[in-house]
Amino acid sequence: MSFWNWALAVYDRAGVPEACLALQDDHGQQTAYLLWAVYAQPSDPVLAAGAELARHWDLSILGPIRAARRALKAQLPPVEDGARLALREEVKRIELATEHLLMDSLESLAPGPRTGNPAAALVRAGRTWGGPPPDAALQSLADRLA
Repeated sequence: MSFWNWALAVYDRAGVPEACLALQDDHGQQTAYLLWAVYAQPSDPVLAAGAELARHWDLSILGPIRAARRALKAQLPPVEDGARLALREEVKRIELATEHLLMDSLESLAPGPRTGNPAAALVRAGRTWGGPPPDAALQSLADRLA
């Protein structure tokens, strides 16, 4: 199973979206990178290369697209609401395609799936990313991925 398909399947589990968004929004982590760390269980040098790729992608491409989608959520007079919401849906589609490309690129660094301890993989990834989130936030996601 490809990383993309695996990620879609696990993201469908109860609590996974909330745990991922908390790690992303509250602790500055990158969801695709964290999930890839669990899926591929890469070596430390490959994990670091993945962090570099995901960080660049997040800062330069994905982050600005996500910010635009979020900005389009609120009314923006005099922009007509129907047009604004239609544009927001298009930006959401582009954001998803951007995440898909990032995930494919991460998978090219270390294909999986490999079995291992999700909590340990998340701790390694969080530390490699920098400013590791609280263990409880990582464990919350790990519990839902196990």
